Amino acid sequence: MGALRLPSLTSLFTSSSSAAALPRRHLRLPSRRLSTTNCSAQSSTAEKELLSPSELEDPPKLKIQQDKERVITPRSQDFNAWYLDIIANAELADYGPVRGTMVIRPYGYAIWEAIQEYLNVKFKETGHSNMYFPQFIPYSFIEKEASHVEGFSPELALVTIGGGKELEEKLVVRPTSETIVNHMFTQWIHSYRDLPLMVNQWANVTRWEMRTKPFVRTLEFLWQEGHTAHATPEEAEMEALQMIDVYTKFAYEQAAIPVIAGRKSKVETFAGASKTYTIEAMMGDRKALQAGTSHNLGQNFSRAFGTQFMDENGQREHVWQTSWAVSTRFVGGIIMTHGDDTGLMLPPKLAPVQVIIVPIWKKADERTGVLNAASSVKEILQTAGIKVKIDDSEQRTPGWKFNFWEMKGVPLRIEIGPRDVSSGSVVVSRRDIPGKQGKVFGISMESSSLVPYVKDKLDEIQSSLLGMATSFRDSNIVDVCSYAELKEAIAQGKWARGPWSASDNEELKVKEETGATIRCFPFEQPQGTKKCLMTGNPADEVAIFAKSY
Repeated sequence: MGALRLPSLTSLFTSSSSAAALPRRHLRLPSRRLSTTNCSAQSSTAEKELLSPSELEDPPKLKIQQDKERVITPRSQDFNAWYLDIIANAELADYGPVRGTMVIRPYGYAIWEAIQEYLNVKFKETGHSNMYFPQFIPYSFIEKEASHVEGFSPELALVTIGGGKELEEKLVVRPTSETIVNHMFTQWIHSYRDLPLMVNQWANVTRWEMRTKPFVRTLEFLWQEGHTAHATPEEAEMEALQMIDVYTKFAYEQAAIPVIAGRKSKVETFAGASKTYTIEAMMGDRKALQAGTSHNLGQNFSRAFGTQFMDENGQREHVWQTSWAVSTRFVGGIIMTHGDDTGLMLPPKLAPVQVIIVPIWKKADERTGVLNAASSVKEILQTAGIKVKIDDSEQRTPGWKFNFWEMKGVPLRIEIGPRDVSSGSVVVSRRDIPGKQGKVFGISMESSSLVPYVKDKLDEIQSSLLGMATSFRDSNIVDVCSYAELKEAIAQGKWARGPWSASDNEELKVKEETGATIRCFPFEQPQGTKKCLMTGNPADEVAIFAKSY
């Protein structure tokens, strides 16, 4: 699959030197091992970004006192350091012992599980069955499709010794599964009656990336990869488009990320595919994130592996195939799209905790009444299908809890104190509206009032996040008519959208001179005649150019 196969950038990180003197916002939060000091843009080597403590030059710097005040780097000061701080403080992930790997912590994995739960249903609704393929692939399989091996060889992890003996043939640790899938399809497909064959697997893959970033690009990551075989090219094309549509709806409706769906250029097409479709998302630093891909593989792999079927006329034909994937990179996309200087801001439909209840009391004789009321509210919301949690720990102050759960991106907070118990009401605060503006007093604890109120607010937050992200995206896309205008837009950190019909070499020239690539030719195209921004020749489509992760 190609969900994470992206062209490398001149630099993945923004410089923090010019903003070093800016004040930082302080939040009192639990300690973490990720360190801005050793993993920010100040590092001279991009590879340090996800290094384990044992591989850093000065590991002791990663040790932070348990009681020291935590520092959250402002997004505007250093976007990369801000991103790492949030991953650490929101307890999403930690370093693995091998360079470039990460341990996904329970809260981060819960977001991935929410993504899985939604997509798994959609995959089955569209006729796909889950299965599993081995992660060890004979190297000879990779070599069978020429463009595939050329595209992936720099990223392959190879096994040469097993059981203490050198292997007769080296094995590839799964970077993607088209080759082993074709090997098995060849054994399962014999007749047109065996088609279409449509499967999906939830798995891990390994790609030996040199520049790593938690969730966005790591040596090992989690994903789903769908693989289908069809009797006609029309069926394969319909399948590839259907699955990119599934991803687009997921991005908008669940992740509240307004992606732009479209077709990749020939230069950016997945190695071994005839066409690649993509969803491109604008992150908070205005870089593009390739959030999911769907490939029409044509007959490239079926010819390489001899995957054939007998058609209705008794003729032997090669199958037409697709593959498609999204990965844990989507978690990084959610962080970078919605997060702010306080921390995560999770869309309610993917939030592991939708409502956090914070009971508040000062006197011992108030404790029981407040906790009982909190438990009652939790039961009411839980019965209504809302994901709710009580923070009744007594080691931390209510203010600390407010900051902590805001950092975790919980959409709604309910506060219950002695006065609220007496009045039979609660205080509700929205994560997406800071301060007093987002706080409402006197919401009844009665189920008939509280449940519809909470559900309505969760829906409002979901819509609000999508609206804010859409406004940000649209305000940072510039329509251009010339190469000079394109270069100016990219230099300003924006996306450039303009007519394009130039050659592959001219596309590579844009990448070399600006650091930007064609993210896609959007499915939604403007009407009217167009002239290529580079050559002045007639152009049928506009393309979007941007720097990317």
